[in-house]
Amino acid sequence: MNSKNTILQKYKEDLSKINEEMAKTLSSRVPLIEDIGNHTLLGQGKRLRPLFFVLSCGLCNYQGKDMHRLSIIFEYIHAASLLHDDVLDNAELRRSKPSANRFWGNQAAVLEGDFLYTTSSDIAVDSKNLRFMKRLTETTKRMTEGQVLEMVHTNDWEMSKQQYTEIITAKTAALISAACACGAIMADAGEAAEASLGEFGLNAGIAFQLMDDLLDYTSSEKVFGKPVGKDLREGKITLPLIYTLPRIDMSERKRLRNLFVHHQASDTDHQEMINLVRGKGALEQIRKEAHSYVETAVGCLSFFPDVEAKRNLLELSQYIIQREY
Repeated sequence: MNSKNTILQKYKEDLSKINEEMAKTLSSRVPLIEDIGNHTLLGQGKRLRPLFFVLSCGLCNYQGKDMHRLSIIFEYIHAASLLHDDVLDNAELRRSKPSANRFWGNQAAVLEGDFLYTTSSDIAVDSKNLRFMKRLTETTKRMTEGQVLEMVHTNDWEMSKQQYTEIITAKTAALISAACACGAIMADAGEAAEASLGEFGLNAGIAFQLMDDLLDYTSSEKVFGKPVGKDLREGKITLPLIYTLPRIDMSERKRLRNLFVHHQASDTDHQEMINLVRGKGALEQIRKEAHSYVETAVGCLSFFPDVEAKRNLLELSQYIIQREY
């Protein structure tokens, strides 16, 4: 059940509708905007955030015809954050193809991200739901704060687990939390339902990022869609490194830190650090923590009756920790 096609295949009808709505709203009077948008979004991505929204709507009995159109807001916000993130990181590969900033340059990539953010706001306005729009603006603000925090801690080999968790909660988990909570908001299901789904999404989102950071050290570029050890090269201090550093001899840790912080690490040094992470037990610990977050997420849905929509959300949360990319 760890392949995309075994778990996500059952949602092919919803995913098809999500992709159709994305294709409709990527239009612009400026051809370059459409070109970058198509490159960045169409035909790629798992669409987990829109799917979490759709399934949460179903759990709360929201039957609005605009459900799939509203769902793409969460993919647009996610894609916009990735466009900006790749510029900050000078990334060259995203989803197994050249990143937009490599293809069209940093300026075009940043502006495309701005276009996607404003397009998502335009779609949200059509909902005429102030609470929905408020949740979205609070979320994008928090995501920006997370991005800045990550920038502040670039190459900070003293960063704590608490600081790391604060960053991934803001950058990743907050949007998944919003996607789930907004299903309850659109259904006017009440504060208890909104809070339960929000906490479910928050814990599932943290688990998602833990697995993403684990896969950065374990997967292959062909499977993962981006270079293995990408975070390490970019100076991003993630939990695999945080857990591994104390398990390395102090003199060796100091030597490696100086190489990486001063951008003098060779490919051999880079591979050595990856091997240390793989061999010191950190990855097994992180996998257990991801499972624990998913278990917490599962408990957050105890508020809801045992219906198909709930079972689907629980299955999707399991996919997060079983995936290979």
